[in-house]
Amino acid sequence: MNILDKPMTGHELQEIAVRTYGDFVKAVVDVNRCLVAIDAELHSDLESLLLANGSQQQNLWGINFYPALGGDDFIEFDSMINIRPSQGNRSRGVDNETIRHQILEVVSRWIIPRNLQ
Repeated sequence: MNILDKPMTGHELQEIAVRTYGDFVKAVVDVNRCLVAIDAELHSDLESLLLANGSQQQNLWGINFYPALGGDDFIEFDSMINIRPSQGNRSRGVDNETIRHQILEVVSRWIIPRNLQ
């Protein structure tokens, strides 16, 4: 479990996936501080790591990376930590398109797509 401090390749994500769930890697994105935490059994573990490092809960969103897939299938917006009625998010997904876009922007800073490796 760690907060990325350098960009990561899809190949590196694939190695983590094989070691954990087989085909995906759990991650939590801090859309305010532009951080990505990865490699834990639960999104809530990654959320706790980021909170302990100064993030605020309302800025944290859980996602899954599918390193073997490309395009829209690479990221799945699905996590129990995303259920926040107080922020208007009543599902495990990320209902707000602006927040989804922010997540994608942060991810693009930290994850090098397979076609650029």
